[in-house]
Amino acid sequence: MSTKADNRHLYLKVIERIKEDIRNGIYTEKEKLPSEFELSKILGVSRATLREALRILEEEHVIIRRHGVGTFVHTKPLFLTGIEQLNSVTKMIKQANMIPGTIFLSSQVIMPSEEDINRFRLEHDQELFYLERVRTASGQPIVYCLDKIPMDILPDSFSHQQESLFDLLEKNTGSVISYAATDIEPIGYHDTISPVLECEPETALLLLKQTHYDQNDKPVLHSLNYFRADKFSFHVLRKRF
Repeated sequence: MSTKADNRHLYLKVIERIKEDIRNGIYTEKEKLPSEFELSKILGVSRATLREALRILEEEHVIIRRHGVGTFVHTKPLFLTGIEQLNSVTKMIKQANMIPGTIFLSSQVIMPSEEDINRFRLEHDQELFYLERVRTASGQPIVYCLDKIPMDILPDSFSHQQESLFDLLEKNTGSVISYAATDIEPIGYHDTISPVLECEPETALLLLKQTHYDQNDKPVLHSLNYFRADKFSFHVLRKRF
């Protein structure tokens, strides 16, 4: 059916038609759309009108255009969460009815940097436990995690194989994570991390830099978490004061 059936601007009708076709399963996630020439004929519009519609659909993350390859239906985020909600990655995965898993890459005891000393309020000779791992959801890698914990709050014997560091701290040290100071940084393709997370070249990452505080306002965990932006959508509720 041609999109010329109503009186709205043509590009708006094209946008709604393509969204409807995606909802109805005519085009599925990651599927390549017909060429601009073919799609303009299908929809009965000019290529200029189609390009304007595709531009807006790309801004809305409905489609993704790969230069020299074509236009594809974007994947929907698996995890939708409010950034004001402080949950462990394990809990987020479980809330999506998926199975949390962990790929351990490395762990070591390190000396703190000046930044670490200020962040954790340490002495220069106090050591940190450093953990590098990939979190998976039903076997799919979704978050690359770099975590630091002061050694003096950890017991002599503990298992870092435990998936939730929140649970590890609470059960082994009595520290209950109460809040976190968070910076969010969108980044593009990362030469090291993106391949590990099995990202396409155009898949962005969301870096959450977080210092977590316990019930006594003591900093007990610092995390750099690289989330696949096509799998996670964070939102925030803002109130007017």
